[in-house]
Amino acid sequence: MKRLGLKGFNKPKRTPSNAKKSHVVMAKEGDKTKLIRFGEQGASTAGKPKKGESEKMKKKRASFKARHSKNIKKGKMSAAWWADKYKWILIITPLWQQL
Repeated sequence: MKRLGLKGFNKPKRTPSNAKKSHVVMAKEGDKTKLIRFGEQGASTAGKPKKGESEKMKKKRASFKARHSKNIKKGKMSAAWWADKYKWILIITPLWQQL
């Protein structure tokens, strides 16, 4: 973990020098640990929804979640779960703010 610069278990870190993956995390669930690299390097569609985001981008976000839903359900030991949590964040406005 020290070699990768991680500060602990389940704490992802950006890896700008990695050619393919944008983040790394040492996942721990119970007594199992696993090094997981996730996220496409330079993906322009990932991240929090931007103000004025187009419907096309919203559909891409929803498509990712639908396509990877089976792997996301596996929990912290899957790259899809970490990508969903840190790269494909879906912000839902509370009902009281929509009024």
